[in-house]
Amino acid sequence: MLLGERAQVAVERALSEFRSGRPVLITSASDAMTALPVDGMTQGMLVAFRRLSRPVRPFLLVTGRRAHAMGVETSGPTGIALPDFCSAGEIFSLAAGSRTSCHLDVIAVGARARAAIQLAKQAHRLPALLIGGGNSAVMRACEPPLVAVPAEAVAACRRAAAAAVSFAAEVTIPLSGFSARFVVFRDGNGGTPMALVVGSPDLTEPVLVRLHSACLTGDVFGSRRCDCGDQLHLALMQLAQHGSGIVLYLEQEGRGLGLVNKIRTYQLQDEGLDTVDANGVLGFEDDERDYGIAARMLQTLGCTRVRLMTNNPSKLEELSRAGIDVSGRVPLHGPITADNRRYLAAKAARSGHQLDHVFSELGGISRDP
Repeated sequence: MLLGERAQVAVERALSEFRSGRPVLITSASDAMTALPVDGMTQGMLVAFRRLSRPVRPFLLVTGRRAHAMGVETSGPTGIALPDFCSAGEIFSLAAGSRTSCHLDVIAVGARARAAIQLAKQAHRLPALLIGGGNSAVMRACEPPLVAVPAEAVAACRRAAAAAVSFAAEVTIPLSGFSARFVVFRDGNGGTPMALVVGSPDLTEPVLVRLHSACLTGDVFGSRRCDCGDQLHLALMQLAQHGSGIVLYLEQEGRGLGLVNKIRTYQLQDEGLDTVDANGVLGFEDDERDYGIAARMLQTLGCTRVRLMTNNPSKLEELSRAGIDVSGRVPLHGPITADNRRYLAAKAARSGHQLDHVFSELGGISRDP
């Protein structure tokens, strides 16, 4: 079911506020709360938020995975009590640091907490927020007034964004050795995912398709830390040799974390964590991507049957669940280097990627976490 226009606008405005580091009011049928991303919060913003929330003392909201990394066993979003004089820097360290040694007092949270976390993730902010009271009279008195968004609207936002995917523009561009038709779309959140169509795929047969999540460091700058750039180039080469196919270039940097948070996971990996644990320390799931937009792009292109170019079995499952007939998998094995071998080993052993060449070359690693 699509969001109503008013609710959709509220979500879009709330996302814009979070991207700008400003608080929003998250409402339910009986209550409301204010939420401010910890990511980018200055000391001045913290003081203003405390003043706004009086007489309620703000607390820190984190995901279940972040709580686990902090030593708190929980199955979902968790509130953490904060001292009165905790600084903005100390709160950020508590929300994203690799080590937490202080005693933590847990605060129970309700359904609106999940909406706040999801909103932060969709805005590509750290999924950690300062939560205050929801006195509507005080909120309306703010200048400008706080944006209010219903919690249930946030939960439906991703589905609405995928359903709203529409064609925007296209052009044929010559590449190295072949040409491709670049078809740009718009989604319901203002994103511009793109399809590269090589040749003239026979849509009556399964089409060779690559779902490629944007990787600025690997695709553009040739980072050897991951295999993203290698997989993109291999996919394009294979499509050129095959004579036709489609690459969907999706705005899902860092498996859906966004560029800033991906770089933060790299910092944690430099401290010794692997890619899976680094995501968890920041409060993210191993993979935060949603393939509803990809499915809608393919359907708009008239492509409903595919052979998927991937090493990741979960992509087949997710795309099938989104309504695309996936008839097979084509592996994409790039080179193993001294720089990416640890990353590839973690993907193979802990995330289930079909990378048998990694096991063969490295030896001694197990598929079990």
